[in-house]
Amino acid sequence: MSSATVCMLRSLATKWKKSLPSPAFICHQGHFSTSGHRDAATLSDYAYEMACSNIRYGMGVTQEVGQDCRNLRAQNVCVMTDKKLASMEPVKVTLESLERAGVPYQLYDKVRVEPSDKSFKDAIRFASEGNFDVFVAVGGGSVMDTCKAANLYSSNPDADFLDYVNAPIGKGKPVTHDVKPLIAVTTTAGTGSETTGTAVFDYVDLRAKTGISNRALRPTLGILDPLHLRTAPERVTAYTGIDVLCHAIESFTAVPYYERKPRPENPNQRPAYQGNNPISDVWSKHALRVTAKYIKRATFNADDMEARSEMLLASCFAGIGFGNAGCHLPHGMSYPISGLVKNFRSPDYDDDHPMVPHGLSVVITAPAVFTFTAPACPERHLEAAQCLGADITNARLEDAGRILADVLRQIMYDIGCPNGLAEMGYTTSDIPALVEGTMPQHRVTKLSPRPAREEDVAQMLEASMTVY
Repeated sequence: MSSATVCMLRSLATKWKKSLPSPAFICHQGHFSTSGHRDAATLSDYAYEMACSNIRYGMGVTQEVGQDCRNLRAQNVCVMTDKKLASMEPVKVTLESLERAGVPYQLYDKVRVEPSDKSFKDAIRFASEGNFDVFVAVGGGSVMDTCKAANLYSSNPDADFLDYVNAPIGKGKPVTHDVKPLIAVTTTAGTGSETTGTAVFDYVDLRAKTGISNRALRPTLGILDPLHLRTAPERVTAYTGIDVLCHAIESFTAVPYYERKPRPENPNQRPAYQGNNPISDVWSKHALRVTAKYIKRATFNADDMEARSEMLLASCFAGIGFGNAGCHLPHGMSYPISGLVKNFRSPDYDDDHPMVPHGLSVVITAPAVFTFTAPACPERHLEAAQCLGADITNARLEDAGRILADVLRQIMYDIGCPNGLAEMGYTTSDIPALVEGTMPQHRVTKLSPRPAREEDVAQMLEASMTVY
């Protein structure tokens, strides 16, 4: 091990030690009490877990998927993708690999970009009828999330759809049954879904996004093949890339794991989204540095394989970070922004319905959100800004929110994001409905380092009507 590596590890260990709650704090909170006289619901957690999928990265690694399925002794593989990708190279390579390995498969190509509960249920029906023993998802976050849900529910056909949907919208039940192996071949650099146990969808009745979040949903293997990014269009690259940035900042600024309540009575009830912790911090900060360096190059030059490859890795890094720490208000507010879309359509998204791309729906409120949350942990907001290239040498703590927001606005401007919610078809008259759709998103909103009331969310949405 080189001396530079040793120095880096020592530095990380020092920072981690400083980030941990003090022994006095731990004793005061009763973290190690075994008396059983205190209700776990009133106590903060004292532990965090590290979980992510196995990851394989390399030019052309998709051609190994057939052998992977053979190694899993697959007899009937479900390959899921969307209609556009079904005729493109990533799916072609995947199917050829399965055929070379002699692995039987069925193709489902009806995944909806920005899936809904209806499209989830159609995929679940296909999976339930097919009696598959291995799943392969080829696509972006929509495909991977749909495949996770199809695997989950087809493995337990007696479950009601809302059983595993996050509370309070669903019942949020723990997953206690075995799911099938899932291989996720990602074709975008943004969602990080190949590393996480989260599946997000539009809940039509509520007109907002919600999701399912459980470690059992994590893919068995995530395939990162930079060759698939050669065909990613400009806007898809921009909006998936900006999602990486939001994942990383939100997980880094989320409430600390030792302040999250309630403490689980059983370790298997500890949520996937646990709050910031020393392990997730490492991944989140590195993702920020990589994204800041490469997102603009990747967006505007499809032939820049260095930039697109680095963004693919950044997406994975951020996925490991937020997959364990969680996101907070920008994602919570993004769900009704997507669900209440009127007529907005983005170039490069060939869909038959109005749609706000997920990354865009998240970042559009991010400057306002981080201005709001900065007083709760200004040092972390300044450090995030520094990772994105800001000079914080003489920065004051009270300016942390403004500094981070300004860096974000510049990146948004550089990659061509619309100028706020107004440019996406929303008006101030939509704010009450957007607030109403945000407040039930407890899985993420409760991880905000600064609690947000309805009036706070309304003010952030109003500030996001125009961004620049």
